[in-house]
Amino acid sequence: MATNPSCDNSPPGSAALAALRVAAGADGWSDDPAQVEPRLTDWRGKFHGATPMVLMPRSTAAVANIVRAAALHRVALVPQGGNTGLVGGGIPAADGSAVLLSLARMNVIRGVDAAGLTLVAEAGVILEHVHDAARRVDCEFPLSLGAKGTATIGGLVSTNAGGVQVLRHGTMRALVSGLEAVLPDGSILHQLTGLAKDNSGYDIKQLLIGGEGTLGVVTAAALRLVPAPAHRAVAWAALPDPHAALALLARLRRLSGGQVESFELIPDAGLQLVLQHLAGHRAPLEGRHAWHVLVELAGAASLHALLAEGLAEAAAAGEVVDATLATSVAQARALWRIREEIPEAERKDGPAMHHDISVAVAAMPGFTLSAAARVEALFPGARVLAFGHLGDGNLHFNVRAPAAGAAAWVAANAAGVTALVYDLVTAAGGSISAEHGVGVLKRAELARLGDPAKLAAMRAVKAALDPLGIMNPGKVL
Repeated sequence: MATNPSCDNSPPGSAALAALRVAAGADGWSDDPAQVEPRLTDWRGKFHGATPMVLMPRSTAAVANIVRAAALHRVALVPQGGNTGLVGGGIPAADGSAVLLSLARMNVIRGVDAAGLTLVAEAGVILEHVHDAARRVDCEFPLSLGAKGTATIGGLVSTNAGGVQVLRHGTMRALVSGLEAVLPDGSILHQLTGLAKDNSGYDIKQLLIGGEGTLGVVTAAALRLVPAPAHRAVAWAALPDPHAALALLARLRRLSGGQVESFELIPDAGLQLVLQHLAGHRAPLEGRHAWHVLVELAGAASLHALLAEGLAEAAAAGEVVDATLATSVAQARALWRIREEIPEAERKDGPAMHHDISVAVAAMPGFTLSAAARVEALFPGARVLAFGHLGDGNLHFNVRAPAAGAAAWVAANAAGVTALVYDLVTAAGGSISAEHGVGVLKRAELARLGDPAKLAAMRAVKAALDPLGIMNPGKVL
């Protein structure tokens, strides 16, 4: 991990820790291992850190006090939300030089404006709770993902999360209309009003969205809502290949007038992992099929017949082999559970190298097939599991180890596999990080493959806003 330019990477001294405890308040910190240790390992168990204590503020004012104390004593802070990240961005370094700053107690939904289609949530609010609050006023927050029961708004903002509805509604960059944050000098950024038009200079909040806590601490966000659609239609279809899937997406977009909300590409291997390792699932269709898509349409009018019409046309054109339409909410949820639980099933199956990447939508079918073939040819025993959000070009390109000798195979091949995948993505004009951020995991590869001009600008912004290097050091850059 990179060295903090203004800290000596040794654990904070007693005076610094005392100042941070005062800033956090009497009940705003803990050094109890029962409180601290669960926050020191990421969800996949890949990153492990150490910290002398965890700070747990309940207000933006307390966060500002903490950041000012940290700046005064040159103590690094690592902000953390629900700890559902996959790249180590919310885990402190193993040397114990940083103090963990948990936003979990800042979990108040400050207001919902149904007329203005906005909701203001503090950083520690769980995504599922935002969904519930929006539904109570007949609205929706159109961002969902498998970790919705634990992922928090602050973490989603800081990693520019996407999920399954990006196709229609965009990532968090598009869904955050306003932001409140504490900057590295302890000042508070007040941009929660969520003005539709504001051309008064640089949009500072956009630097913090996707900044992974390296430029400040997000404390609250004004989120864009959409009117709750009166109707949804969900279907599972089998296809010969990803090219047919892209053709089906284009067909359904034309027929529906842009009402396709989600379009997920799933290989047979992903479906079989869920059926094999997780209870309560059954195959949506008879027989085995090479590729599948899960599609959802949402809108004001009934869409079931329209989706059926689109699938019938696609079948006549050879794009679809078989399909089933959900006829109830329960059936739709069952189909979605298959997609959402692929990562858990894969984890139960054995080790894999995970790559959250993106390419242009038009290039995604060809890349999916050619990159998988290249990896499996150059690394015998590799089994590529490529699935994800076809409509926005985001692919979870996971390379599973062979069943026999998996641990040794990963140790020998992981670095080479990942370098090859990222080289292929870069050659295709894509991104090595589509929605989970850079964190620690992808920092070296970003430095190797990133646009030099962009990286230079990022370093300049970091130096300007955080000259002491106290905000989540060693992450991203």
